[in-house]
Amino acid sequence: MKILMVLTSHDKLGDTGKKTGFWLEEFAAPYYVFKDAGAEITLASPKGGQPPLDPASDADDAQTDDTHRFKADAEAQRHLAATLKLADIPEAGFDAIFYPGGHGPLWDLAEDKDSKRLIEAFAASDRPVGAVCHAPAVFRHTLGTDGKPLVSGRRVTGFTNTEEEGVGLTKIVPFLVEDMLKANGGTYEKGPDWASFVLRDGKLVTGQNPASSAEAAKAVLALLA
Repeated sequence: MKILMVLTSHDKLGDTGKKTGFWLEEFAAPYYVFKDAGAEITLASPKGGQPPLDPASDADDAQTDDTHRFKADAEAQRHLAATLKLADIPEAGFDAIFYPGGHGPLWDLAEDKDSKRLIEAFAASDRPVGAVCHAPAVFRHTLGTDGKPLVSGRRVTGFTNTEEEGVGLTKIVPFLVEDMLKANGGTYEKGPDWASFVLRDGKLVTGQNPASSAEAAKAVLALLA
């Protein structure tokens, strides 16, 4: 199995002067789900190199067994520090694509033409596409082979409006994931805030929040089994 994981390169939290990036648990949990299943993982980001870590995801209360494992894993840290440039990633040669969240993707990956190119190619060839938490932002402009938004008529989830309210960023983010998915015709569903909730519709896998990261990755693996 060859799995492409795509991370954000964006580190500015709007006009707040604070930093953002990818959410550590949403990278670490899927990374080890895939690695422990024997997958060959390729990491990419719009700018390449070390993607920015959301400092909030590095706080003590945000740590999990997977984040602790990552922090003790020098090889995985080197892997993450050397992401490939998204523009250089071919559409062929991978079995699935997966997007960890964090607020960063709302600004860069949601608008990135290479991300759009890859997602549309994976979807058109019926390969699994997964995204968790804020990463379903990447479906903002993606289209299916019918010319409609890729999520149109499909069961999807992502960071809820109430979860965004809970972190106090409703007026900071460029758009709300829940609202965007609904506006694109998605059949949006959610579980309780902060609890694991994952949906699979065909080869499209979406997870609601950080707690959904491992289960979303397992759902992608199940599609490859």
